[in-house]
Amino acid sequence: KTPVLHSKYLSLLSQAKIQHRKYEFKQKTLLKEKWLWYNGKMSHEEILEKGWDPDPFDGLKVLKGDMEHYYDSDPEIHKSEELVQYWKTIIDTLTEIVSNLNWRHQTISNIIKWKQFESGN
Repeated sequence: KTPVLHSKYLSLLSQAKIQHRKYEFKQKTLLKEKWLWYNGKMSHEEILEKGWDPDPFDGLKVLKGDMEHYYDSDPEIHKSEELVQYWKTIIDTLTEIVSNLNWRHQTISNIIKWKQFESGN
């Protein structure tokens, strides 16, 4: 069964890595668009097309040093980061499963040897 399980989880791992990269690229695009929007460099048409407020600061004058607070609290950036972290967690879990399957034969061998040791052989 080990080769079948290994193949299954390796396939799932590959698919998860592809999804993770896809969401990383989407997040980078979103971060660029948000940077343009927050810094007033995005055209009015693009802003309306995305459904964003033309004035992200509601009339406030924001210093460059305070921009990180806006990026960190942006719900769309949060959602994007959640998806990236979700796929990273899936990849870590599947990597651990594949690693356990790779060493499964050794673990079984060690259990047999231990049982033999306990029985006096």
